[in-house]
Amino acid sequence: MKLYVRVIEARSIPAMDLNGFSDPYVRLQLGRHRFRTKVVKKSLHPSWGEEFSFKVDDLKDELVLTVLDEDRYFNDDFIGQLKIPVSRVFDADNGSLGTAWYSLQPKNKKSKNKECGEIQLAIYFSESSAFSEMNGNEGEVVPVLKRHADLMGESPAASLGSSPSASPMRDEFSSSKEEKSYSQKTFAGRLAQMFNKSTDTSSVASNKGIDLPELPEASGPESSDSQDDDQFSSGSFEELIKIMESREQEGETPSNLPGGVLLDHLCIIAPSELNTLLFSSDSPFFKSLSDLQGTTELQLGQWKFENGAETLKRVISYIKAATKLIKAVKATEEQTYLKADGKVYAVLASVSTPDVMYGSTFKIELLYCITHGPELPSGEQSSRLVISWRMNFLQNTMMKGMIESGVRQGLKDSFEQYASLLNQTVKPVDSKDIGSNKEQILASLQAEPQSDWKLAVQYFANFTVLSTFVMGLYVLVHLWLATPSPIHGLEFVGLDLPDSIGEVIVCGMLVLQAERVLGFISRFMQARMQKGSDHGVKAQGDGWLLTVALIEGSSIAAVDSSALSDPYVVFTCNGKTRTSSIKFQKTDPLWNEIFEFDAMEDPPSMLDVEVFDFDGPFDEATSLGHAEVNFVRNNISDLADVWVTLHGKLAQACQSKLHLRIFLDNTKGSNVAKEYISKMEKEVGKKINIRSPQTNSAFQKLFALPPEEFLINDFTCHLKRKMPLQGRLFLSARIIGFHANLFGQKTKFFFLWEDIEDIQVLSPTLSSMGSPIVVMTLWRGRGMEARHGAKTQDEEGRLKFQFQSFVSFNVAHRTIMALWKARSLTPEQKVQLIEEESEARSLVTEESGSFLGLEDVSLSEVYCSVLPVPVSYPFLISFSNMH
Repeated sequence: MKLYVRVIEARSIPAMDLNGFSDPYVRLQLGRHRFRTKVVKKSLHPSWGEEFSFKVDDLKDELVLTVLDEDRYFNDDFIGQLKIPVSRVFDADNGSLGTAWYSLQPKNKKSKNKECGEIQLAIYFSESSAFSEMNGNEGEVVPVLKRHADLMGESPAASLGSSPSASPMRDEFSSSKEEKSYSQKTFAGRLAQMFNKSTDTSSVASNKGIDLPELPEASGPESSDSQDDDQFSSGSFEELIKIMESREQEGETPSNLPGGVLLDHLCIIAPSELNTLLFSSDSPFFKSLSDLQGTTELQLGQWKFENGAETLKRVISYIKAATKLIKAVKATEEQTYLKADGKVYAVLASVSTPDVMYGSTFKIELLYCITHGPELPSGEQSSRLVISWRMNFLQNTMMKGMIESGVRQGLKDSFEQYASLLNQTVKPVDSKDIGSNKEQILASLQAEPQSDWKLAVQYFANFTVLSTFVMGLYVLVHLWLATPSPIHGLEFVGLDLPDSIGEVIVCGMLVLQAERVLGFISRFMQARMQKGSDHGVKAQGDGWLLTVALIEGSSIAAVDSSALSDPYVVFTCNGKTRTSSIKFQKTDPLWNEIFEFDAMEDPPSMLDVEVFDFDGPFDEATSLGHAEVNFVRNNISDLADVWVTLHGKLAQACQSKLHLRIFLDNTKGSNVAKEYISKMEKEVGKKINIRSPQTNSAFQKLFALPPEEFLINDFTCHLKRKMPLQGRLFLSARIIGFHANLFGQKTKFFFLWEDIEDIQVLSPTLSSMGSPIVVMTLWRGRGMEARHGAKTQDEEGRLKFQFQSFVSFNVAHRTIMALWKARSLTPEQKVQLIEEESEARSLVTEESGSFLGLEDVSLSEVYCSVLPVPVSYPFLISFSNMH
């Protein structure tokens, strides 16, 4: 008996992403069988229309449906869930619950008031193995279950199309086999497998070695296993890839291998099509590449599933053409899919060449990673192919360095031909199209034209202005109609004081009303003068160019009695500030303004965003929320269209957001690291070596940094907490990080240079093992992600980190101070620090009583002049001196 579940659609799904949408999909589970639907991108009312079947073994089981939001880099977010007992469906009329809407429930009881949306399902029992259902609303025939869903979720017996007449002995075997495979995934199951290794190995060997396609279906376990393997391994390349894509793959995209990147190529083709072109057995690309490189005896193995249908592999063998270094050798390449989810395709190729010298000591590993490329102005899909490599040495050898250099050169030549053939086969992406894509996005932003007269009418059309106008008109009419009154009390000609309490009150009201109206006028005039600090102005200089497009705001907090606000946004990066226009009386303002920061020499670490409420030129602006865009923790491509959540009491209460588009470009090219390190060498006073691409790649992978981050130096030291912990301190242009691995217990953290408020050096003590201690104090509320590495936290909430036992303390301290001054101090602070150092140097000189020597004097410029002088002039001078 099978339970069929059709997932139709959902509505009112909450937004889980910063862009105000979700990427929902549904995961279904009954017992040990699990399925998942496709992912619907950027939707709060997704429609799936997919159907799945479950083999029911126990009516006490529950069908669990979980709606999740797919996240590219982190764990998928939970949206809501639904649990339906199987007995409820079984007891219903005709064994069907029909098509109905169900409310999704939160994960725990604490948030039961949270709205999770609704999902529409059709659930029913059926005893037939193949059927189709008429959709009552549309009258379409919908398929029940796709082939790959059967292969993924059901037991081998069920995947072969079991009927109600199947023998009970076969069902018992299939269920016992499922229980065995499930138990082997647990620790106890693995122990049992180790103790029963001999019997299991023999049975597995017999199953793999026997192929009995002509035996009847219920002939025994061997028949079930062999047919199941045949069904997994058979089929075209496209069918096997669809099976991989339909599986739940929660892992992150594999990072580049530490050997370096051999090819980084953008081409105009969909990622799925590029994957088929490069790895399909029927594709002519590999054969054309073999002809171009002179490879012979090419044998392409078929793709097939292994390890219980969990791994998709194939084996390729060929004889590589001779080169200047080595003769023609036979190579075997094993290709394995690490990920294939429809968006990312990652293939790991392990190449072994045992016939070459020392060939049995190493293997070459290549990682092919296919991802989505940038959006093109033409609307075509693009793909990015990145190929990286590494050497995997199976045993130590003294020729390791020579082998690596030879392989590196051979791979470089080989993939130059690979790239040439790929450019001939698929049209590459023009770099002008990528640049014009940014210009096209920014050009589409047009500020809404607003007339000052319309804004004035909208701004001044309120009760305060109207009542003041009426009262002022009333007073003028009264003065026109009234006759002069006689002088009373202390009055004299030209001075008419109020004669009653009522007149005093009226005068006070008129003064207050007039003051408020004058304040309105001054605020309006000042706001119209402030229309953005650089709207439409292009940035100047060569370096890191930051462009920020402010699109709109959502649910901006209101502090006025009118329940509206006059918001404007201030952007700050590397000490430079840009200010947006002021929007009158808006909670969902629309700006469409572009701000460009002049090119910066140093790569920026973060962009500070703060929203203020304009309250006149003489009043202090009220903060409506703030946010930080961290360029180190975010990928630049993900910031091209992002909703930033504002923090602060007012912003969090209203759930305020800003819609931004951020572009960070480096116009200096690949010489950024070299120029920055050469600048730091002057500050440190010591030669700093540029790190290799392998070291930089490992550094970026260790701390999950973007590819533009580069390592400057690293030092062995101790992190002082309760007990000193030995590790390495890593210094880059934007961060300072620490990593330690003690008996498998890893400690890892990093924070920005801008987070550091002060750096002090403590004298050596017995507890520091006779080594000076570098104490780094962070600003309040900064670096909280690294608080597990802090020594203490003071009363003001500032974290303090202590590092000691450097091998070369002077070099480490000078490097740390130079990087901190370059990143953290403002120009005014740098000038003040230089003045303090010069004053301290002069005081030391005066106290010691010594004089400056020639080596201490440095002249910035030397001036010389040539004057006509008679030849006898020196003799006349000497003669006069004698007398």
